[in-house]
Amino acid sequence: MSSSGDSRRRAEIEAKRAKLAELKRAREERSQRLQAQVGSRSASESTTPSSRKDLDDLVSTLVGSSSGIRSARPSMLAGDLTPSSPKKSLGPGSSEYEGSDADGMAPIAGVASATAKSGPPSERPLPELIDVETELFEFPQRERLYYTKEVQTSTIPDDDFDADIERAGGVGSESKDAKVEEAIRAKILREQAEEAESRREEEKLEREIEEQVRELTEEEKLAIYGATDFSEFVEQSTKIVERALTDSYDFMKDYRIGGERVEDEGEGRQVRLTRTFWDEELFANRSITDIDWSTKYPELCVVSYNRNDLSSDDPDGLVAIWNMHLLDRPEFVFHAQTDVLSVSFSPFHPNLVIGGTYSGQILIWDTRARALPVLKTPLSAAGHTHPVYSIKMVGTQNAHNLITASTDGTVCSWMLDMLARPQETLELVNPSHAKTDEVSITTLGFPDQETTSFWVGTEEGKVYAASRYDRAGSKAGLNLQEIYRGHSAPITSLHFHPLAGSVDFSDLFLTSSMDWTTKLWRAKTNATPRAGNAPPQNVHPVLNFEESSDYVYDVKWHPSHPAIFGQVDGSGRFDLFNLNIDTERPILSTPVGSTRALNKLSFDRKDGRRVAVGGADGKVYVYDLGDLGVATEEDWLKFQQTIAHSLQASANGPSNGFDVEREARLSTR
Repeated sequence: MSSSGDSRRRAEIEAKRAKLAELKRAREERSQRLQAQVGSRSASESTTPSSRKDLDDLVSTLVGSSSGIRSARPSMLAGDLTPSSPKKSLGPGSSEYEGSDADGMAPIAGVASATAKSGPPSERPLPELIDVETELFEFPQRERLYYTKEVQTSTIPDDDFDADIERAGGVGSESKDAKVEEAIRAKILREQAEEAESRREEEKLEREIEEQVRELTEEEKLAIYGATDFSEFVEQSTKIVERALTDSYDFMKDYRIGGERVEDEGEGRQVRLTRTFWDEELFANRSITDIDWSTKYPELCVVSYNRNDLSSDDPDGLVAIWNMHLLDRPEFVFHAQTDVLSVSFSPFHPNLVIGGTYSGQILIWDTRARALPVLKTPLSAAGHTHPVYSIKMVGTQNAHNLITASTDGTVCSWMLDMLARPQETLELVNPSHAKTDEVSITTLGFPDQETTSFWVGTEEGKVYAASRYDRAGSKAGLNLQEIYRGHSAPITSLHFHPLAGSVDFSDLFLTSSMDWTTKLWRAKTNATPRAGNAPPQNVHPVLNFEESSDYVYDVKWHPSHPAIFGQVDGSGRFDLFNLNIDTERPILSTPVGSTRALNKLSFDRKDGRRVAVGGADGKVYVYDLGDLGVATEEDWLKFQQTIAHSLQASANGPSNGFDVEREARLSTR
């Protein structure tokens, strides 16, 4: 409701702003039009008096001339042509008005003056009186038109003004000037009223906009920025934008070209670095302890970190979920009160992340919740009290358990919705140990689709088979009748071959160790129970891989190719093996990042085209394997032959198996 109310309020504000802008524009246009009209009228009034004055002068001149002629003639006749005046005889060439023909009518006006100049009255001859009738014509005055620039370019009055003129009686009426002036006055008053109304509405709209869009104070801004809803909205929206900007698309791709480019053998064997996940503010001075990919969202990768010894304010343990479509920051960050040593996505609950800690607690985070865990085990003797380096989810969607193992030899089974107490607790002991019967578990593995039997790697370098329950001829716990001897240093990882193809290789598993080697084993899953007093049987590795020059910290099978596995070591190298090509050396050996150690690697669970590796520098490097992980039916059959030959060679002699001389050589490193 709040979002809809905010959107409605914003729409109202925008409408008011548009209306205010329209009012201001109309007012400006009206004022410009009025100024133009006033300027043209003032200019016409300034030129009209002079032209009117010239017209009046011309009319008065013409009228005065004609009246002078009419008045001069009677005076002449009355004064000069009086009956008492002697009649003058007209000589030849003279008219009766004492003027010649050449003079025309000029003497008429000057008769008296001519007579006066001729002599005294006693000597002048008397004129002869006659009767004269003269018709005087008054010609109509010719109208003179005057043009000025102002008159020619004067503005045309608007319709309202013309209507006022018509209502005033027309331009030609007798009261033209008064009525036109009244019309102009009414128009000005009307425009002033409209202007005042427009200003009042503008002020009202400005007040309403100012009330709705008010500048916030610093305290109000801090309160908004600190609100949980606001921060979550900003974080989520910026993530969406970053995802959209991260993905690259080849806009020059030509879809008319059919078929893919075939790479040569050397180029096809190259892996390509596609992502480097790192946030200095969060993960500086931290090492990566575990990596896992999501089963539901193949673009998500979860990484656990240990503590930052240089900062006491930061959380001791961190878990980050990185997104392949989000480069600069993780999608989620979870906190823990102690170092997180192992982490995994729940394959049956995509929103849950499970972690094992240095204190022995099991933590569960939910991507729908906050950074803190939603469930955790208590710190009590009922669960783990030592570091948990290995966790594993077993079972199906409807019946599954979380299996955890700690370095004190305790294996616990948990229900994810009830972590107050473990469902089962199993103590793994070895009475044949000289000093202590505890088995320090460093890693744990289950074959695919197996929920009862499991194998553990220990600090002493041996691998033991164990069972969660009692069964015919054996009890729950370690199977001391078979010991997998081959490593001379603590085992760092153990991984079983996945069930992914036409041939079942789920009895094969890999182990890595601090003795700089990686070994391939075949589990004795169907071994018959032996007598209790019989000496333990040593199981030898099928293949040994001794190409590393430092501790081998992790090893993993490829999820879809039967013969490929990868390993990382303390020298900072990522090695990729293909047993169908070479059973001794890797087909690719890539130095990753800096020269610091690599601790963990993990292939994505969808198709294995990507592999994530990380180590002591706290950075996650994601490599694209291209077509290296694409397996055919021929690869499965060839790997079956490779394993058969290796098993036969191991059974015939110690060439590829375990022998005393090799163990002595490894122990001297």
